[in-house]
Amino acid sequence: MASTSTPLTLPVLPLDGEVVLPGMVVPLDLSDSEVRAAVEAAQAAARTTPGKPRVLLVPRIDGTYANTGVLGTVEQVGRLADGDPGALIRGRSRVRIGAGTTGPGAALWVEGTRTDETVPEPLPGHLAELVKEYKALATAWLRKRGAWQVVDRVQAIDDVSALADNSGYSPFLTTDQKVELLETTDPVARLKLATQQLRDHLAEQDVAETIAKDVQEGVDKQQREFLLRRQLEAVRKELRELNGEAGKDSAEESDDYRARVEAADLPEKVREAALKEVDKLERSSDQSPEGSWIRTWLDTVLEMPWNERTEDAYDIRGAQAVLDAEHSGLEDVKERITEYLAVRKRRDDRGLGVVGGRRGGAVLALVGPPGVGKTSLGESVAHAMGRKFVRVALGGVRDEAEIRGHRRTYVGALPGRVVRAIKEAGSMNPVVLLDEIDKVGSDFRGDPAAALLEVLDPAQNHTFRDHYLEVELDLSDVVFLATANVLEAIPEALADRMEIVRLDGYTEDEKVVIARDHLLPRQLERAGLDKDEVTIDEGALRKLAGEYTREAGVRTLERSVARLLRKVAAQHELGERKLPFTVRDEDLRDLIGRPHHVPESAQDPAERRTSVPGVATGLAVTGAGGDVLFVEASLADPETGAAGLTLTGQLGDVMKESAQIALSFLRSHGAELELPVADLKDRGVHIHFPAGAVPKDGPSAGITMTTALASLLSGRLVRTDVAMTGEVSLTGRVLPIGGVKQKLLAAHRAGVTTVIIPKRNEPDLDDVPAEVLDKLDVHAVTDVRQVLELALAPATAGVTPEVPVAA
Repeated sequence: MASTSTPLTLPVLPLDGEVVLPGMVVPLDLSDSEVRAAVEAAQAAARTTPGKPRVLLVPRIDGTYANTGVLGTVEQVGRLADGDPGALIRGRSRVRIGAGTTGPGAALWVEGTRTDETVPEPLPGHLAELVKEYKALATAWLRKRGAWQVVDRVQAIDDVSALADNSGYSPFLTTDQKVELLETTDPVARLKLATQQLRDHLAEQDVAETIAKDVQEGVDKQQREFLLRRQLEAVRKELRELNGEAGKDSAEESDDYRARVEAADLPEKVREAALKEVDKLERSSDQSPEGSWIRTWLDTVLEMPWNERTEDAYDIRGAQAVLDAEHSGLEDVKERITEYLAVRKRRDDRGLGVVGGRRGGAVLALVGPPGVGKTSLGESVAHAMGRKFVRVALGGVRDEAEIRGHRRTYVGALPGRVVRAIKEAGSMNPVVLLDEIDKVGSDFRGDPAAALLEVLDPAQNHTFRDHYLEVELDLSDVVFLATANVLEAIPEALADRMEIVRLDGYTEDEKVVIARDHLLPRQLERAGLDKDEVTIDEGALRKLAGEYTREAGVRTLERSVARLLRKVAAQHELGERKLPFTVRDEDLRDLIGRPHHVPESAQDPAERRTSVPGVATGLAVTGAGGDVLFVEASLADPETGAAGLTLTGQLGDVMKESAQIALSFLRSHGAELELPVADLKDRGVHIHFPAGAVPKDGPSAGITMTTALASLLSGRLVRTDVAMTGEVSLTGRVLPIGGVKQKLLAAHRAGVTTVIIPKRNEPDLDDVPAEVLDKLDVHAVTDVRQVLELALAPATAGVTPEVPVAA
């Protein structure tokens, strides 16, 4: 690549904010004094030299001259399009500016050096590709602008330097970019720079076009939606007018909400929050989704019974009569509700309805086995108090938002179940039944039981804040009744906030009364029978409760009564039986089959479980109430069986430890008890709890296992009519256990007449119904030796002294 340097003396024509590159032709206004002085000086110099007048076009940026200018020739002097005097100047070549000098006229003269570089012919391959790329980019840009005539001129330029300088016409280049092109003397570098500038501009233009297209599409869609909505509103308006209905537009709707809020009887803070939301609704557009959220929230707030309360029925005797008429038994719950009403009445009489911002609500937990009437009791309580009743099912709830509500920003957001219950009840003091609170679970969505802590805390629930409403809600006047089958399944912090009332099940006499007064009339109606057509005498009801069912509640008993009535109705329709008909106990087997639960004492002596040594009857508490539990023990053959203790029946760790303690006690005190303990050293001991599919745990089977092992070693049978419960220690002490009432009710249902309990559990007998205690011979003991004396039959009464052997 070759370059030439020619010294020149030229008048300076400054260009403010303008850059002229070689090859460009520009018109200049001669009314500018500096432009006119430069042109006149060039014309004066041209009179003494051949050729056209020459000037030096130099960019002047913020008062500073560039280091490089362009030699320009004055092609023509005349008038511009607007009539002002002007000159047409063509840029020829680059000139590096040197020192200033003198010359004719008022212009500034400088010395300069002409710098022209040439590119060898033919063009190298990479340079030819660069030329091709620039022409393609320039053609694409010119076509977008519709400059088709210029495209051919650009395609005709073959000189690399001229092609690069042609970028000076590009309007998108800034002054700094044009100065950079001017000062780049290498044609190849200049063409690369021009190509990069053009490429960057096209990329920016593509992005801008894409954004503009997206914006235009969005605007078009909004305009179309706006037009369609206007048309839809017009259609609806016409339909309303046709049907004689008054319509409302969005402005009228917001005004309507404001009027409704101002007219509603709302607490002050709730009113302020609602008016703020109405302001937002007025500012929001029809197309905004926030408008529908606000309307839904306002509807919910306006539907809440903020100041609605029912008057409690302070007829204490009348409330007690209602509870007695609707439920038999359950004296603890009835007493608690009566106490609550009495205290409420006294507080109301003394003007103490609200103390410290809190009212006199109650939080009770009804804990008991299934079928004892926990759920139906809630409705009876509401009836007795004269309050509204609403049930909230919590079984299987795993989402914390089900209790505290969802945030309003979520799609399909709803208030929590507690708020919905208040809204459904229509008053701020209903009886809310939280059913199956022990079945609440937790997962990644939170722990609903933790959300219930505030709801059921009398010290906090007067300012309960639901996530959806986000305003304070007073729950202090609500009577919460929670039901649960297992108290241990309720978190300790939640159980601590509730008053626990246990419903341990019904006696056989209570079941007969419930069946006669409640179950039978209901099932007669469901079977389409009249009370005069079918009657069930008390003997049949007692047999149904005692031998066909064995449960703490009455659900299975009700199903048995329903089955019995269906059978009678079907036989009557088939012509096999005439009505009226009285069902007696001897008719039960023909109608619904054989009994399923025959007491051990009623069985043939040879068929009883305790007819062989090594079997004892214990008492246990399960999720379905109390139940009897048999313990079987055997010794392995010394020749075939390995020594040690084997336990089966899906036992927990505590029960396994109780078996070890029982075995250790007999080994250490066998001689004192006249037992052949030598058998325990060389022969394996196997203790089994039947119903192996049911998990079992707890220490209360300690004396039962000790009695079974003692019976096995002594060959003495365990009395059939004896059942026992109690924990055993290594010294033979009988320690207290829990669930005495449930266990005694289970013993009564199973036909047991003698029960052994720990001495320290004797005060628990006060909770057992008197009719049950009258039929049971309860022995409170402190030592295992007393248990063995009571439970084991005399040696002379044993069937065989031979010890059973397990293979």
